[in-house]
Amino acid sequence: MAASDTAALAPTGRLRAGMNFSNTVLTMRDRGDGKPGGVAADLARELGKRLGVETDFIAYDSPGEVVDAISAGKCDVCFLAIEPARAERIDFTAPYVLIESTYIVREDSPISHPPDMDKPGLKIGVMERAAYDLYLTRTLQHATLVRGNRDYLDDVGSGKIDAGAGIRQMLADYAKTHKGLRIMPEAFATVSQAMGCAKGGKGYLYLRAFVEEMKATGFVKRGLAASHQDATVAPKA
Repeated sequence: MAASDTAALAPTGRLRAGMNFSNTVLTMRDRGDGKPGGVAADLARELGKRLGVETDFIAYDSPGEVVDAISAGKCDVCFLAIEPARAERIDFTAPYVLIESTYIVREDSPISHPPDMDKPGLKIGVMERAAYDLYLTRTLQHATLVRGNRDYLDDVGSGKIDAGAGIRQMLADYAKTHKGLRIMPEAFATVSQAMGCAKGGKGYLYLRAFVEEMKATGFVKRGLAASHQDATVAPKA
């Protein structure tokens, strides 16, 4: 690690890690000691250690807010799904974790397979600017996307919309406390979760190499296990 890498990735003298706390597979607000947890927080702390600086966690409630923060220089690194629209503003590493996106529907829904959701008249709820929102915006031809915030899944049970899209683990957690819903066993997309920095950032090559090392040494796998998350470590780039 060169001093130039520290200057590039932590220009304020501290590493500011933008945390999307709506992704509960990668992040948790409190790991039990009042500090952020999850594999993303583990990676941020380790990166700060490698750079020789303290890590500050900047909390956000949605991925779109993180994208805006990186672009505005309010944080130095982020943990987001790779998407073409985001790549216009962020330089992403290769993925470190792969996560499935699928649908949650009411138990009496006649629809059981993701491709059957793309029909005229059907309404699918999404968190605005989430990876699955961006993906479905690019791929759906007939169904209507209904964008909301963290409570958009409530509209599935109430019948306002036909389905909710999301990360499988997040949908499973929701279904545990909301009866009358089921999750489709098939995924409509595999989401590649990566680290990133502002477009054109001089620390990108160091960040990319860091992620590859964290995968190869088992750091990412151990972080997922420690936070009790069932996700797939991405293969070597």
